[in-house]
Amino acid sequence: MVRVLSDSDVADCLDLEDLLPVVHEAFVKQGRGEVERPERPHFPVGAGLSASDAGDGDGSEPKGTGLVMPAYLHGARFYATKLVGVHEDNADRGLPTVNAQLALTEADTGLPAGYFAGTRITNARTGCIGGLAARELAEEPVTLGLLGAGTQARWQARAIDAATVLESVRVYSPSDSKEACADDLRSELGVDAEAVESPESAVSGANVVVTTTTATEPVFPGDALEPGTLVVAVGAYTAEMRELDTETFERASQIFADVPEEAAEIGDTLAAEIGADDLVPLSEVFEDRAGRDSEGEIIVVESVGTAVLDAATGEYVFEEAEEQGVGEQVEL
Repeated sequence: MVRVLSDSDVADCLDLEDLLPVVHEAFVKQGRGEVERPERPHFPVGAGLSASDAGDGDGSEPKGTGLVMPAYLHGARFYATKLVGVHEDNADRGLPTVNAQLALTEADTGLPAGYFAGTRITNARTGCIGGLAARELAEEPVTLGLLGAGTQARWQARAIDAATVLESVRVYSPSDSKEACADDLRSELGVDAEAVESPESAVSGANVVVTTTTATEPVFPGDALEPGTLVVAVGAYTAEMRELDTETFERASQIFADVPEEAAEIGDTLAAEIGADDLVPLSEVFEDRAGRDSEGEIIVVESVGTAVLDAATGEYVFEEAEEQGVGEQVEL
């Protein structure tokens, strides 16, 4: 029997405060080499669709990016495979930019165990990266500058609120979405949240800055950062994508990454000529072997995403669903 969970089922089983230690432990196991994490292919999708099938254009260009992300944590009940689609034009269609499904398979038998709506899992575990980084590497209370105003911006703020004392949020996006994002955060988290009219206004005075965009050019000037700022960049995952400028890296005393060898291949680090050896695994922070050395240093965390976190989050959600009797049991 396979347990099938809709997005609302996943929501019933997922709590950020409970998920933070799950993600923390997954990072520790990854840092110790106690995981299997094959390379994740990403590839263009949608080329060759007719204009009517694709909904726009002449059908000659790709419509998005597909990713396949498998992982297993040693000792876990299940291994996981996540299927992801990233379609930037979805915002114009009233659809999420990132969509995902997660399949869980029994590690001892290879039998299918679960099939979940995975977008919320992706968003929550990515939010926890920012939450844990802020808890370990930023001073409290947190004044948060958000670059980007989509779904992931909200999850970053939620997780930082769950992990720290979040005092205020300033949101910038070149679109009107920043107003809705600020309104949502103000209502949901009960914090002072406002939309601002420039990247500099979002970054200036913030002690945590999070970028959650699909940009190909830097989204704020590095000279606007205050001393002591933690910068968490979660948007870029290809060589063409870039959120941070070279000055941000030049001002940073320490640069961490969730997966250094992959983070060294994205636009941010390539432009700044930063290699994998220049990036410290974020797991070192969670093992208390690295961290903030002084109040005034600027720290950067680059996150490209790791399927290890999906596997850990998926097992946590599955066990919550089992306990609560959530979802539908289907025989394949």
